[in-house]
Amino acid sequence: MTATIVLTWSDWFNLFAHYLLLSLMSVGGAISTTAEMHRLLVEQHHWLTPQQFNDAIALAQAAPGPNILFVALMGWKVGLNAGSYTAAALGVAVTMTGIMLPSTTLTYMASQWLHRNREKRGVRAFKQGMSPVVVGMLVSTGIILATASAQTIEQWPLWAVSFVAGVLIWRTSIHLLWLLGAGAVLGWFQLV
Repeated sequence: MTATIVLTWSDWFNLFAHYLLLSLMSVGGAISTTAEMHRLLVEQHHWLTPQQFNDAIALAQAAPGPNILFVALMGWKVGLNAGSYTAAALGVAVTMTGIMLPSTTLTYMASQWLHRNREKRGVRAFKQGMSPVVVGMLVSTGIILATASAQTIEQWPLWAVSFVAGVLIWRTSIHLLWLLGAGAVLGWFQLV
């Protein structure tokens, strides 16, 4: 259990402003900015524990629907750690509005412009150049999530399964659901 934190209106505004900026960085989706969210919420302000941070991501990824729900869960947990359900609702509103507003507006405007100019060389180069940026941000997210536990050396079977799954996804046409099912079976029998 986390001790109750104290958030002033200035803290809420700064959280909102930070999520506004993260929204503009979320090229591969909000999940690509989790390293920065972790830095802010866990390392800098201690508004969330590492376990709460990882739980929010895991729950949102497991739940049906958009994976951006992890942002709402983080806002909810920050508010609960501040001591009330009212603060939790405020946390959801602050984080979700902050992460959605700029990227939605920018995406709408940019897609209109890109559609009108889709045959231009610069537009095609921009699209191709963004791929490595997105991959790099997702790799940093994976590293943050994988190293949240202090016992990373003892978890070598999990690392091995992750590596094998990554190679299979990359080099074969095996459907992702089969790999998720295989991972669930390995976890069920406590092999990883």
